[in-house]
Amino acid sequence: MKRGRLAAVIVLGWVGAIAWLLAREYRPSRTSVLAEAALSLPPGATYYALSLGSEQIGFASSTVDTMADSIRVEDLMVLEVPTLGQVHRTEARTQAMLSRQLQLGSFNAVLHGDLGQFAARGQVEGDSVLSIQVESGAAPEKMRIRLTEPIVLPGLLPLQVTFGERVRVGGRYRLRMFDPLVLQQRDVEIRITGDSTFVVPDSAAFDSTTGRWVAARWDTVRAYRVEQQMAGLALVAWIDEVGRIVRATSAVGFTMERSAFELAHANFRRRPAGRDLATSGDLIRETAIASNARLPDRALTMLRVRLGGVGLGGFDLSGGRQSLSGDTLTVRVEPDTLLQANFQIPAPPSQFGPYMRPELLLQSDDPRIQAQARQIVGRERSPRRVAEQLNRWVHDHLIKAITVSVPSAVQVLESRRGDCNEHTVLYVALARSLGLPARTAAGLVHVEGRFYYHAWPEVYLGDWVAVDPTFGQFPADASHLRFTVGGLARQVELIRLIGRLQLDVLQSEP
Repeated sequence: MKRGRLAAVIVLGWVGAIAWLLAREYRPSRTSVLAEAALSLPPGATYYALSLGSEQIGFASSTVDTMADSIRVEDLMVLEVPTLGQVHRTEARTQAMLSRQLQLGSFNAVLHGDLGQFAARGQVEGDSVLSIQVESGAAPEKMRIRLTEPIVLPGLLPLQVTFGERVRVGGRYRLRMFDPLVLQQRDVEIRITGDSTFVVPDSAAFDSTTGRWVAARWDTVRAYRVEQQMAGLALVAWIDEVGRIVRATSAVGFTMERSAFELAHANFRRRPAGRDLATSGDLIRETAIASNARLPDRALTMLRVRLGGVGLGGFDLSGGRQSLSGDTLTVRVEPDTLLQANFQIPAPPSQFGPYMRPELLLQSDDPRIQAQARQIVGRERSPRRVAEQLNRWVHDHLIKAITVSVPSAVQVLESRRGDCNEHTVLYVALARSLGLPARTAAGLVHVEGRFYYHAWPEVYLGDWVAVDPTFGQFPADASHLRFTVGGLARQVELIRLIGRLQLDVLQSEP
């Protein structure tokens, strides 16, 4: 190599190295950008009215406190949900501690439901582990989740989008979210698809004539339209320039609108005495799917349906009693030959380990669950007879009642009441405590001309067999259309079917 060329290479290499060092030294990192941006985060509280259709069914608030080295965000949501002629009150409160760079440090989430309290407390250790403690009617349960990147709680997504990204129409972002109610992290895809101006109530005055608060002054707010996609679930929200929601809608028909405190909270508290929310709407009936054909009242041994309107990828539609061909799903009740297992209880752990171990909220190792299971089956060791005895006991000993809660097997055993989720959680825990492989399935079931969202257990008896302690069916009839296998985190994916799934009955056999 000639000396001139060698000198040029050395100079270029030197210039490049200096440029890299300068960039490293002076280019602001994402952390410093977040820290600087978060300085403009104003403390204060924002209030919302929650509606289902045209009826207000609750209220919410989000409070931000800024401190020297941290930020505290507290979210409150109170819902009175009408279902099947009853109103179920639920209160959820989440408090999160963030660094000045908006990195999650800890959280405390509490849900007060029909069966009692569910609490999840989390602490980020270093930047690679999330340590969680769950309390739900049993001894505290602990879990540790490995983190590959920073996580965001659902209520903090607007703040992260506003301050952590360069918000602009057409922008696309991806964040890792952790939901404390389903105890799982997922990737959220976010798109900024537009901007607009909203006029929202800023303050209220009391109208003595009507006995209600009315808007006194209004505020004009510029907001971005944010579309969130997570595991096929869609949510549309409008957020302002400091990360506060202005308006949001969900697939199940809920609407969240910013308002003055008195309009969102006080008016809801002061609603007329005797007003019956149960007649104003019904979440279960409004999300059900009408059948295009009259099905027999008797249990079905075979059902064939055509599914449309949604992508079927990611669902557990094939396997066991179900077969999917294109968009046509066929369900056949298991023949008697498939109800005979080739093992005695307990099943070999090496073959069925994941379906025999305790899980969060499936406390099959709890002494109360184990004692109850032994009392039900006595000395029986036949998997089929054990599965049938458990099915009959859960059906006979639980009061059938719609509940709004995060179901826990121990909590259900103590309360002896609940809907399909509670029946399923208790059954699976009882079965696993005896060494009978069991898992949770969820999807649709046909009842009186409509397909409703439903959950039921599956037990392994030569193959996975669907049973239904809620309806007392062993095995479950063919109108049970399984879409997911797994706990709450998988069941949440059913939301993407609501309002979109088209179901046509092609053939049935009673």
